[in-house]
Amino acid sequence: MKDGLLAMAEKTATRSRRASIDLRALRDLVRKGESDYLEFKLKANHPEKIIREVVAFANSNGGTLLVGVGDDKSIPGLKFADEEEYILVRAIDKYCTPEIHYEVERLPVGDERDVLIFRIPPSEGKPHYVALDPSGNERKAYVRLKDKSIQASKEVRQILKWKDKARNVQFTYGRKEGILMKYLGDHPSVTVESFAQMAHIPLWMASKTLITLVLANVLRIRPDEIADHFVVA
Repeated sequence: MKDGLLAMAEKTATRSRRASIDLRALRDLVRKGESDYLEFKLKANHPEKIIREVVAFANSNGGTLLVGVGDDKSIPGLKFADEEEYILVRAIDKYCTPEIHYEVERLPVGDERDVLIFRIPPSEGKPHYVALDPSGNERKAYVRLKDKSIQASKEVRQILKWKDKARNVQFTYGRKEGILMKYLGDHPSVTVESFAQMAHIPLWMASKTLITLVLANVLRIRPDEIADHFVVA
């Protein structure tokens, strides 16, 4: 066990590289505030929560996680950056599934303090999950919504899984599709529940139909904390 921890520590110690930006560029970046592509964390406390941001970026359009930066846009940095990096790298490698590819950079910000910069590209292996339960029975996927990372719905997970793999998706334009498109001609969006109610079909059928239409590029999905919205593509 001790040898394993030592190996992980050595891996972590050599993982981060010198930052590709300078302090002035970091300040300019922080000044813009958190967004779809940027997240601030003051420390690596509660790494099980921080890795949600990593998963959300990988499942969305990628992003940057700055550790050592406060929500108030202050940049105190980390006094013990080695330990903080070790904690986060270990959590990402242990609890994110499938494996997420990312890079870690380190930028000195004065007084022997550093900011860790985690760069997460959009993944080709979506969806990724946070699996804190060793059995893997309670996996949760996250996506980025503005400056938040929200849990992905069943529909979002299916679309993430098949969007880049599906080619020439075909569907039958029947009664329920006609009802749906007529509704979207008069309304900006529709949810799974509202579609099921108006078309008098089960929720599973409404869900499957909407997923198919997204994969066929007829609709687009807009994830939401309460209920996803589907809009005409």
